[in-house]
Amino acid sequence: MNKHTTLPNLMQKLVSDEEIQLIAEAVGYRDSSRTFTLRELIHFFLLAAMHQWKSFRHGADVGPLYGLPRFHYSTVSKKAKEVPYDIMKRLLALIISKCNRQTRRSLRFPKPLRVVDSTTVTVGKNRLPWAPYHGERAGVKLHVAYSPESSLPADVVETIGLRHDGPVGEQLTNAQQVLVEDRAYFKIERLDRFVEQHQLFVIRMKDNIELHQKKSLKRLPSASSSVQADFTCQLGTKQYRSTKRHRVVIFRDANGRDIRVVTNLFHASAETIADMYQQRWTVEVFFRWVKQYLNVPTLFGTTENAVYNQLFAAFIAYVLLRWLYDQTKKQTNVSLSFISFVRRFFSGQLPLDWKSGMAAALFEYAQIYGRRMYNFG
Repeated sequence: MNKHTTLPNLMQKLVSDEEIQLIAEAVGYRDSSRTFTLRELIHFFLLAAMHQWKSFRHGADVGPLYGLPRFHYSTVSKKAKEVPYDIMKRLLALIISKCNRQTRRSLRFPKPLRVVDSTTVTVGKNRLPWAPYHGERAGVKLHVAYSPESSLPADVVETIGLRHDGPVGEQLTNAQQVLVEDRAYFKIERLDRFVEQHQLFVIRMKDNIELHQKKSLKRLPSASSSVQADFTCQLGTKQYRSTKRHRVVIFRDANGRDIRVVTNLFHASAETIADMYQQRWTVEVFFRWVKQYLNVPTLFGTTENAVYNQLFAAFIAYVLLRWLYDQTKKQTNVSLSFISFVRRFFSGQLPLDWKSGMAAALFEYAQIYGRRMYNFG
């Protein structure tokens, strides 16, 4: 198994050239290059993420060892600058939709969760003058709706680093899922509106929010429960108070701190509400993983297209790795965590059972979807 070319080959089988062409046409881009095509740019960024290349120049030097054609680093730099990043963003959405069908698992909650948070990538302010951040830093922010059920991002919105999370969060809601968010997204008017729109939510409250006319809810006491209180109330001061009564659950986290969350879920236990909010940490783990393993902090280009093309390609690399792990895990009884799988995969030290399981999973995919899978064994 050639670990160097697995992700590009897998992506090539999941997404056809015709599908990439349709995406390019939809955003008005025509690929006129014959020496370094759009497909090769996608493969370049996937390989750069996997193998943590340091720059366009570094990638041009080692690219032929990974199946890429020979090219000057200025060629890929120019290509990354001219290709609209909306192509890579739409490609990410397409791959997520395909992989999500087979990786969803139940967490036994009333509805699927949609965890929303953001991560910021910063560089020196002179690198990205169009994306000022704080002090001597420039930065871009990726706002992500993440699915704990599938361990995959469900939607991504890109902004400059100074953009506040709250307004962008409006683009990441979904009435079919329970929205789980931190304090940055808390706003009284927003909660009232969610109730009217039937958008379910579990959102952490800001510490200074006043609680008006509390009414405790009946619940069965449990010595092992972390829940400290469960009641309904109005939120805010007399000058600005919620028009709706909201449910508030107070529980203690692993560090003994009281966490106050507000929700419009009334048919779930307080313990379930607390568990839902604690799923918010899954997106934090996702952000740390992508930054540690997929070279995200090292931005090659300086333009919007170059930067976001690289970042969305890194997310594509994560989705492909996660899909490969989930499909292989079904074929073997040998336990292996996702992090351990990736480390061993990159180092060529996967257990034999996992190598066999991967081959079986890919063969099964080829049988179902009628596509041959090259270079996997």
